[in-house]
Amino acid sequence: MKKIAVVLAGNGVYDGAEIHEATLTLLAIAQKGASYQCFAPDINQAHVVNHITGEEMPETRNVLVEAARIARGNIKALSEYNAAEYDAIVFPGGFGAAKNLCTFAFDGPDCTVNEDVEKAIRSTAVAEKPVGALCISPALIAKVLGDVEVTIGQDQGTADAIETLGATHVKTTHGEIVVDEKYKVITTPCYMLDATIDQIALGANNVIDKILELA
Repeated sequence: MKKIAVVLAGNGVYDGAEIHEATLTLLAIAQKGASYQCFAPDINQAHVVNHITGEEMPETRNVLVEAARIARGNIKALSEYNAAEYDAIVFPGGFGAAKNLCTFAFDGPDCTVNEDVEKAIRSTAVAEKPVGALCISPALIAKVLGDVEVTIGQDQGTADAIETLGATHVKTTHGEIVVDEKYKVITTPCYMLDATIDQIALGANNVIDKILELA
């Protein structure tokens, strides 16, 4: 049975992991006969956002603790990730990927990447194992790997920022994936487009299908 690591960036689209993308990724893995282990960095979120008003809230939350809500408590600190123990790694989207895993949402191409996140991506790539990224997460992969082919859909501003990092951006629509053969990176746009939940499921399924083919 193939085992896939899934890295969550918290809980909720505006300040953490996008819950639909995360859950449908886990479902796709299970439906295709593989297993998963959730991870998240043990750090504070960049901020906490009220998901009704969109306004910042005066409190602090921990990325690992919040991500544990999606993982039903079965989650490990990303510092424990060992690429040798897994067949692939996947990063669902949500603003948390661009706020907590790195600072792309605030700093664009000048962003920094969390140390454990960068180590996980690089060690997986060095082991020649697949890396999946949904929604805005391909920006994170581009920051770490540089000359990689990815997609975030069709947003020109974000695509330009990704290409500033040395990556190649490919425009895609719902459910489509882009495969970088050199690094075995598989990406899909998900909610970077105006998507419905069934279109998110299609993208997640296509990413996991390709990961299992390459793993």
